[in-house]
Amino acid sequence: MIIVSDAVALGIYAIGAYIMFQLDVSWGCTYLVYCLIIEIRVMRKSCIHCYYYDKLCGFGKGKIAALFFKRGDPKKFLERKITWKDLIPDLLVSLIPFAFGILMLTWEFDWLMLLLLTGLFALTTLGNGFVRGNIACKYCKQRELGCPAEKLFAGKKTSRLV
Repeated sequence: MIIVSDAVALGIYAIGAYIMFQLDVSWGCTYLVYCLIIEIRVMRKSCIHCYYYDKLCGFGKGKIAALFFKRGDPKKFLERKITWKDLIPDLLVSLIPFAFGILMLTWEFDWLMLLLLTGLFALTTLGNGFVRGNIACKYCKQRELGCPAEKLFAGKKTSRLV
């Protein structure tokens, strides 16, 4: 489960980095730092409060978070409200390289760039949808306890810890 879940994210990062490095090394490096910041942000805002802290979740981040951050309060996970605005930084991981890739295609058509953009789009939409819908979230204990992301995406109310 972790391998498949992380392969989708790493695929998005790799394609995005390749596209951004086509612009310039500084753009590529900046993009990779941004991806790292996004991962740290998730661990600091969510993973430390999650049921899977110091455990293997569908993404393996519970164990990683425990290596770098102190345990948070599980109640904060349930109290957190997530809106579409909160997801903008995460969406930019795909949107920024996608936009620059489209721009580069207008400068000069390139089959490889078109293939990379198609792959990026597929991983971002279908890949993430499959991982969250059929693998990670489907078997997640935190989802059963209450998950603000599930509430946002599925329109469901989160349950409360007893």
